[in-house]
Amino acid sequence: MASSSSSSSSNMKRYHVFPSFHGPDVRRTFLSHLHNRFSSYGITVFKDQEMERGHTIGHELVQAIRESRVSVVLLSKNYATSSWCLDELVEILKCKESPGHFVLTVFYDIDPSHVRKQSGGFGEAFERTCERKTEEVKQRWKKALTDVAEIAGEHSINWNDEGEMIEKIVISVSSRLNVTRSKDFEGMVGMEAHLRKLDSLLCLECDEVKMIGIWGPAGIGKTTIARALYNQLSSDFRLKCFMGNLKGSFRSTMGVDDYDSNLSLQNQLLSKILNQRDMRVHDIGAIKEWLQDQRVLIILDDVDDLEQLEVLAKEPSWFGSGSRIIVTSEDKRILKAHEINDIYPVGFLSKEEALAIFCLSAFKKTSPSDGFEELAKKVAKLCGNLPLGLRLVGSSLRGQTKIEWELQLYTLETCLDIKIEDVLRVGYDKLLKKHQALFLHIACFFNNEDVDHVTSMLAESNLDVKNGLNILVDKSLVHISTDGKIVMHYLLQKLGRQEVVKQSNEPGKRQFLVEAQDVVNVLANGTGTESVIGISFDMSKTGDLVISRRAFERMRNLQFLRVRDPDANVSLCTLDGVEFLPRLEDMEFLPRLRLLNWESYPGTSLPVPFRSEFLVELHMPSSKLEKLWEGIQPLVHLKKCTSLVKFPSSILNLYKLKTLRMWGCKKLQVVPTNTNSTSLEKFDTNHSSRLRSFPDISRNIKNLSIVGPLSVWSHPKRYEEVIGRQLKKVTHVPSSVRKLDLSSSDIETIPEYVRGLLRLQTLIIENCTKIISVEGLPSSLKSLHADNCVSLERVKFPFPIEDPIRELMFSNCLRLNEIARRVIMNRRLAKYVCLPGKQVPAEFTHKATSNSITISPGTFSDASSSRFKACLLLSPIKDNALLHVTCYLRSKEGILINQMNYLSLTSDQPPQIRTEHLFIFRGDLLHQQTKHLEVDMNTTEIVFEFTCSDNHKIVECGVRIFKKEYEKRAKKECWLEDDQCNIRYQTDKAEAVEVSQVENVESTKQTGGFLSGLRKLGLGMKKKTKALL
Repeated sequence: MASSSSSSSSNMKRYHVFPSFHGPDVRRTFLSHLHNRFSSYGITVFKDQEMERGHTIGHELVQAIRESRVSVVLLSKNYATSSWCLDELVEILKCKESPGHFVLTVFYDIDPSHVRKQSGGFGEAFERTCERKTEEVKQRWKKALTDVAEIAGEHSINWNDEGEMIEKIVISVSSRLNVTRSKDFEGMVGMEAHLRKLDSLLCLECDEVKMIGIWGPAGIGKTTIARALYNQLSSDFRLKCFMGNLKGSFRSTMGVDDYDSNLSLQNQLLSKILNQRDMRVHDIGAIKEWLQDQRVLIILDDVDDLEQLEVLAKEPSWFGSGSRIIVTSEDKRILKAHEINDIYPVGFLSKEEALAIFCLSAFKKTSPSDGFEELAKKVAKLCGNLPLGLRLVGSSLRGQTKIEWELQLYTLETCLDIKIEDVLRVGYDKLLKKHQALFLHIACFFNNEDVDHVTSMLAESNLDVKNGLNILVDKSLVHISTDGKIVMHYLLQKLGRQEVVKQSNEPGKRQFLVEAQDVVNVLANGTGTESVIGISFDMSKTGDLVISRRAFERMRNLQFLRVRDPDANVSLCTLDGVEFLPRLEDMEFLPRLRLLNWESYPGTSLPVPFRSEFLVELHMPSSKLEKLWEGIQPLVHLKKCTSLVKFPSSILNLYKLKTLRMWGCKKLQVVPTNTNSTSLEKFDTNHSSRLRSFPDISRNIKNLSIVGPLSVWSHPKRYEEVIGRQLKKVTHVPSSVRKLDLSSSDIETIPEYVRGLLRLQTLIIENCTKIISVEGLPSSLKSLHADNCVSLERVKFPFPIEDPIRELMFSNCLRLNEIARRVIMNRRLAKYVCLPGKQVPAEFTHKATSNSITISPGTFSDASSSRFKACLLLSPIKDNALLHVTCYLRSKEGILINQMNYLSLTSDQPPQIRTEHLFIFRGDLLHQQTKHLEVDMNTTEIVFEFTCSDNHKIVECGVRIFKKEYEKRAKKECWLEDDQCNIRYQTDKAEAVEVSQVENVESTKQTGGFLSGLRKLGLGMKKKTKALL
């Protein structure tokens, strides 16, 4: 046991430096200056001033030597007069043999040879010290002096400036100490990727002063990333400082004016970076005066006020060349206002990363313990993939039983952890009242809704919606998705809903009602008040719903009503009697509604006194409506109307109506004629199966969706989008159509009328299980989506000079023949292609069985005009997963050269990938905005890194590099690689030909005819060519 304890003690390092010296020679001069410089670098030095010195060193001193990482031996004229010093030296050299202990020597006014040979005055002093010592002790000391004199070090006689010598010693020690950086951030989930991306922004090889922003919502991990970055970079900077938790630091002290607050902040920074505890600054220019000639690393964490940046890092000229100032903040506007344009946005974790972080806190490993797998996934989901929540909740569950976990799940579903709430609510509290109100509207009613839709809904409010949304985005309280939806994080949404609950203990006196039980109580008891402006709930969580006759009587300000009924077995019911309604039609209904969204509405019409003048959206799918109302209602604000059964002709005369949806109107057969809603742009009759004809209702309709056996099309006009899954019988479609969706129809070939749609750009034939051949396509087509066409065998494209095809999706088309596969893969300008495949084709000359490829220097002759083509082999997955591929191009040093995203948006439900598939895409090596990067593509290795979302796994990847060259005689682009030109043509039997360097072209008639055609076009060809069918 004693041995184990001793070993453990010796491995613990309490000090950075142990100095061995003769006090009278150096303590008040050289050593005191050395201590000060060590201190300014944050280097901890063992000090023995209070230790009583005897003839032999004691246990405490031996321990200090063993617990130090570096020993600095200061050899001076009288060093050998002290047996204490000589014993220290022996112990130091013993420790030198152990790993992790470094010895540095300083010969202070002494010749190293005198130390090595114990000669001169140094030798005489040594002999006097050895008197009355045993021969064994003397020999031990002699060997120590001889050995230490052989260790490289600094000689004071070689330096004219003692200060410079001290600086070099300190830098040497600092460098040695930082060889092994802190391991606090090693293995931290996702950290390596964050640091790699930040490295390209920092551009450490540049001498200019750079300010970098790290931006993201509270709890996302900005501070952790900043600390890891500080740990990684600190050894490269002599002066560095981490100013943590600045949030609320400005003007936080009552009675202190702005000037004193500014001085206090500057004093904190300078005291930290210069390691001067008692430092005092007297004017705002102090930081510039001290640091304008110094290369510094400063991290300003959690900045929430622009004034903090003005005080601590007003402009780059305050700091010396090569300085890096890194600022973390939840507010992007602060960073932009300070002209910090290099901003790293910290995104939310993937499901896998979130689970790993949660498990590290809950189980101290990256995966769940046996039996806790499903529980861990549920808890991680409830934490919303937010690192702060994952760590706090994980720690609270560590060591708990499964029963205790299940009990905790209910608490997590109903309320926020208090520590998480404290962090999240800071951003909300700093908002203006009107922006807080907008935040609550989104949290309770409009999360994951289209920006345009929310703007329309709130147009008449005083919420300053457009500007307010920008502020919420910049403050990381919401973000706008790629498809234009407002997205608020789950935990922030919960915070907002908790704020509404705090408005009153009585649900009927709150702004929004979203909890099912609260809604049931308010509607059954008629306790709603004028405070209520929105009701949204899911009837599947309530069972039967009883509505009082006076349910809405006092809710005069109700604007938004949304009733969801996803479970067809749950029905709305009413009770007979004085207090309860026998029919919904008899209710005194909602007077100021802007949104009415009621799934499976059980009434045959809306209440008679229904007031519609404020209505912006009417959405009532799968209802029992036979008519909306009697007579004509004013609908001056209506912009979206969905799911009607008896179609009122007055609707089509609305001058603001843009979208009309009639989903599930199973009794609708005829749309009234002779109407003209000039504003109408979208018309959708999805699942209106009895519709037999379609009139000319607007000359401006762009998007038409008809799902039913439509066979009569009167007055075709300027439609741009048509969705009709049973248009097989239609012989004519308006020529203006740009998008045609025939998904899930029983077509076996492409209908004849499609060839004549010369403006058609997108054709969707997903889930057409009977289709065998795709041909007869118009030359204007840019996008073809044929996922799950399981019988498809043949594909043919037209042969225009300018090939317009950009997107080709053939997921799960397993019967494609080889010619069809080649035709699909060889579309010259296709942005991306997806089809079944088992290996990356041979044309991709750079391959790797991973998700990254390194390209050797010299591959790129002209990077600024070069392009690439990449191929990923994806493993099969069981889930319906969105295919979102990101391609990163980086230099070997980590500088980001380009980043490209490829998102396949086809149907509402992405297809399952049942077998291995190939995803092929193209792009430019350099983005227009990155061509100024100082990266020599001819001498630097370039790394292609690929990532996939939603569980897609990359089995293999390949890359092919092209150079761009313009052929004047042909007046068209060719992409050349190694002087080979890929040119496609159409013959009687094949669709595409690749021309490359091979012999015996003349032996084929078709090839000869093809070459003759090329000569007429003016294309010069080499003698060695071959046509590959």
